[in-house]
Amino acid sequence: MNGPLRALHVYRCYYPDPPGGVAEAIRQICLATSEYGVESAIFALSPNARPVQLRQPEGTVIRSHSWAAPASCDMGGAVAFSRFARAARQADVVCYHFPWPFADLLDLVARPRAPRVLVYHSDIVRQRWLGRVYAPLMRRTLSSADTIVATSPNYAASSPVLSDPHWSGKVRTIPLGILESEEPEETGVLDRLGLLEGQPFFLFLGALRYYKGLHTLVAAARRVNAPIVIAGSGTEESALRLQSIRLGADNVRFAGQVSDAEKTALMRRCHAFVLPSHLRSEAYGMVLVEASRWGRPLICCEIGSGMSFINVQGETGLLVPPENPEALARAMNTLLGDGALASRLGDGARARYERMFSGPALGASYAALFKELAGR
Repeated sequence: MNGPLRALHVYRCYYPDPPGGVAEAIRQICLATSEYGVESAIFALSPNARPVQLRQPEGTVIRSHSWAAPASCDMGGAVAFSRFARAARQADVVCYHFPWPFADLLDLVARPRAPRVLVYHSDIVRQRWLGRVYAPLMRRTLSSADTIVATSPNYAASSPVLSDPHWSGKVRTIPLGILESEEPEETGVLDRLGLLEGQPFFLFLGALRYYKGLHTLVAAARRVNAPIVIAGSGTEESALRLQSIRLGADNVRFAGQVSDAEKTALMRRCHAFVLPSHLRSEAYGMVLVEASRWGRPLICCEIGSGMSFINVQGETGLLVPPENPEALARAMNTLLGDGALASRLGDGARARYERMFSGPALGASYAALFKELAGR
């Protein structure tokens, strides 16, 4: 093949629109594979698709108008099909990021000639009605994909879709990852939250959504003799603040939405990182990878998702049952009372990051897959 391999990533939304976890995962894959001779483009919909093309460090973003987004499923018009077909003709590999039912329609109508990869980020968990209506189209896409990528072996084994024998033979695992970078920090956030330099505290960072299990973290707080910082914003914030007042959990500090520099300061200084998500909507837990990069010990729930692939019991942190405040508090107090254990688990998290979730690991794996498929 002369020149770089051209990969087209397809998902419902992308930067500069407000990002989600999948959009960030795509950005990291694009940046990581660029070191291995892959040139990336990203096709996405946007409520404001002007300009149509944007040049970003990770690749060219090709956008079409999002006319509606029922159940967070962005839908485009006729222009989206023609624009996607043109981009797909220029690609050596087309990489769909699942779930996005409109991408199934794009594939069905345009029928790209390039090999197709389907990166399976999550089952459809909450919108069960959508899953039932969408099932025939989804099965067609899964059957026709050349390769299906699971983000963790745990999720591949526990997902009723990925474990289906009709296509389980073409499922392979490539973990999501994050590139290493130098990041500035803003320590003023510690003063704002009333935290002293060197004071141990536990950190949650992310969107405050229904599946994050933060009601369990607040319920556990009174049993933990250290501050607990909840950083982020979302639909559950008001209910969580009321719960903490009602329970007298004075050690819970709500940081609100934090900047990247404030996030760095919190990550670098927390005693351990806690992700108490209790539903499979938390299919991976990229923030655990981020905490691993900073060498923080991890605490999360065992729900058969990628969380317990990133966080290995006794190697990188501790696993607890979902929605169990007593067990969560016990794990936090264990790390609080045993500094040597916390340090060993933090070192283990960093080592596992370097081995499995770093930029070189991510880039090499996806570049090898793309080149394998393009060479067929």
